[in-house]
Amino acid sequence: MSTNRILFSLCILIIALVLIFALGGETDVARACPPPAATPTDASPLFTNWLPLTLLPHWSYSGQQIPFWHPYSRAREDAMMRMANEFNTSNAWHVTINAQYQGHYGEIYQKMLAAIASGGLPGLVVAYQNQAAAYQLSNALVDINTYVNDPEWGLSQEALDDYFPAILQADISQQFGGMRMGFPTGRSIEVLYYNADWLQEMGYDGPPTTWDQFREMACKAVQQPFSGGPAGEPSLGYEISTDASRFASMVFSRGGDLINADMSAYTLNTSQSRAAMIFMQKLYQDGCAGMITEKYGDQTDFGQGKLLFTIGSSSGLPYYKMVVAGGADFAWSVAALPHTTPDPVVNVYGASVSMPKTTPDEQLAAWTFLKWFTQPEQQAAWAKATNYFPVRRSAAQAMSDYFAQNPAYAAAFSFLPYGKSEPPVACYDTVRMKISTAYSSILDGTDVTTTLAQLETDANATLSNCHQ
Repeated sequence: MSTNRILFSLCILIIALVLIFALGGETDVARACPPPAATPTDASPLFTNWLPLTLLPHWSYSGQQIPFWHPYSRAREDAMMRMANEFNTSNAWHVTINAQYQGHYGEIYQKMLAAIASGGLPGLVVAYQNQAAAYQLSNALVDINTYVNDPEWGLSQEALDDYFPAILQADISQQFGGMRMGFPTGRSIEVLYYNADWLQEMGYDGPPTTWDQFREMACKAVQQPFSGGPAGEPSLGYEISTDASRFASMVFSRGGDLINADMSAYTLNTSQSRAAMIFMQKLYQDGCAGMITEKYGDQTDFGQGKLLFTIGSSSGLPYYKMVVAGGADFAWSVAALPHTTPDPVVNVYGASVSMPKTTPDEQLAAWTFLKWFTQPEQQAAWAKATNYFPVRRSAAQAMSDYFAQNPAYAAAFSFLPYGKSEPPVACYDTVRMKISTAYSSILDGTDVTTTLAQLETDANATLSNCHQ
């Protein structure tokens, strides 16, 4: 064994003894103990540079300043600043999180690509899963599993079991060997918004649970307008959004998926996707559904009592509440989408927080904030401030007042155990646009099978080109 490696081993023993006896404070040990000639690599999950997380001296990450790039504005930015300040003044390591608004998601994405190319990466960044995958194409991110699974700094099995499974799984990328590209701090889901008073007028006890029921109710709404709606104006059962998340939600509700298990190929021309598109094409052709004619036009028409159903994000709940109160003022709520599966399947989505590669000390300090932020108490506070859903079940214990004030939110929260997520792969944003274009083409009358076959081919070409 070389003299350098013997010295290194002795230094590790000294550091371990210092920690065991809790002497605390900065010492000269680290400066006197250089790493050996051959150091452990990032492939070893318990090593950060040349020290395991469990042996990283506690003083080495104390006092770290962590830039945190986020897209939150207005009330959400205020909430983030309050929570960052709370962490900054209470954490035992004197870590400071510098929460910095960096524009919307697209602007942050461009800034991150520039920083990856030229330097200046933040310690934490809010990113959708496909954005995180694009960063990792340049090997720019830390595998957060390193911290989640660490025996000292990680999460207990009890804590992990408290996360909703679909939410905890969404940031795992099979493209990168099971790497955790981010960590969840909040989520939204796709829900069915419905006019409960209108359904009752038509003789129904509640929202549809099957797609056949959805069609029946939507078509009947055209023939029997809502009594509280604008007199003399036509009504519709549903206004169609061709957004890729609507497409995904309908495929999920039939037991399908958009990508295979190892994330090596898109699966967009399946029996489930064909059934979804044939259903929507016929509903549109029969006049039971129309197209959204302007941004958020379906929300407006729903609030005025002209539209029985919409499908969209739970993040829109406050806006639906506002347009209904200022419109026809009827009883309304949300449900899981109709489904052919035994249980509902809901599309769960939202950005997570990724950890760019900086220094071992900064990374560990950044993790202490992420871990704190996803504790139940903080999750409840963030959910109330933003209307996102908490990522942990037990956060509900501190939200009974919010549930009572927002019954539609409470209803949507109950669907989280049935979650499923869209593909967390690089260039999915490009594929999303292709899905929307194909959906629109199908509504215009193109053959469903032919259109979806071409969509699948184009999507897989995008996937292949993105990883070259």
